[in-house]
Amino acid sequence: MKVNQGYDFETEPGTDEKPGDERPRSAPPRSHTGVLILVIAVIAVAGIVYWGIASRTKNSATLTRETQEMAVPTVSVIHPRRAAPSQEIVLPANIQAFTDSPIYARTNGYLKRWYVDIGAHVKAGQLLAEIDTPEVDQQLQQARADLSTAQANYHLAQITAARYQGLLKTDAIARQDVDNATGNFEAKKAMVASAQSNVKRLEDLQSFQKIYAPFDGVITARKIDIGSLVNSGNGGPAQELFHIASIHRMRVYVNVPETYSRVAKPGLMADLTLAEFPGRRFQGKLVRTAESIDAATRTLLAEFDVPNPTGELLPGAYAEMHLQLPGGSSTFMLPVNTLIFRSAGLQVATLQNDNRVALIPVTLGRDFGNEVEVVSGLNGNEQVIVNPPDSLVSNEAVRIAAPQTSGGN
Repeated sequence: MKVNQGYDFETEPGTDEKPGDERPRSAPPRSHTGVLILVIAVIAVAGIVYWGIASRTKNSATLTRETQEMAVPTVSVIHPRRAAPSQEIVLPANIQAFTDSPIYARTNGYLKRWYVDIGAHVKAGQLLAEIDTPEVDQQLQQARADLSTAQANYHLAQITAARYQGLLKTDAIARQDVDNATGNFEAKKAMVASAQSNVKRLEDLQSFQKIYAPFDGVITARKIDIGSLVNSGNGGPAQELFHIASIHRMRVYVNVPETYSRVAKPGLMADLTLAEFPGRRFQGKLVRTAESIDAATRTLLAEFDVPNPTGELLPGAYAEMHLQLPGGSSTFMLPVNTLIFRSAGLQVATLQNDNRVALIPVTLGRDFGNEVEVVSGLNGNEQVIVNPPDSLVSNEAVRIAAPQTSGGN
């Protein structure tokens, strides 16, 4: 008889086990929920790790790409614009009378009367004023009396010399007496000439009692009045009586910058404009220059003649002179923001076919403010970089942005 070792041989309902079967019964299966949770956790952790590694790799690739893109400068380019056949520059101008002169007295006295005042248009030889000169009048009378005395002595000496010459022929007198008489005659003759010169001098001074206009013009100043003491400069500074200006034609002075001095030649036509005459232009002609550059202003003084038949232009007025300067056929215009100033000299950055930079030295002509004239270094087909970076060097690769029109900043 076998011993029962603790196994329960009772069959469970619904099983095929029979009583007396001695096989051991298997343990009940574990729960599937824990395993599933563990698997999900492992997958989640793996996904998070993969997502982090992938994201970091993507960001690193993006940063590398952006760094490489930023290392290539993006630039805008323009084409040089050919300069116009002629260029107009506007320069400040100073209008002066064609002839401008102060009028002084040439004799001393008191102003007796004046006939013209400021703004009066006068003709050459027109009487302007009269001066009362009593001292000169008295001196003239005395000089005329001295002349009469000298003439009387001259005639007496002439008669005496003639008589002595006759007596000498008969040996009635000595030769010495004749020589004395002849010498006295010559002395009296010289005294008459001296007296005549003194009379003429005083007559000229007396003629200066009347002040006449030296040329056609307008009286711009009257600096004396009736009864004023007139001093011609003897013993004190001379006093100006009137100021007269000839305005039928005006002199216009312009300081031409040294850059344009070579084209500012006599014969160049220009237009004069004034603020008080909007829309009007007065034509002038360059007649002469100083032929010398002013070391202080680096300009060339040029004189233009402008007709002024109606007297509309006034001396001393400020105006603007519009000069039409001929341009060079092989010159080009570039904006100032294309220029590179370095130790190698003035340059511009151009773009080659492979989008690489080439630095070209250029020579400038005239400066128009926002634009400059390039007289050498370009042929007109270049693509010039606008606002080139300071670090830009030759053979550097760049990227082209949207194109700009020439002259744009």
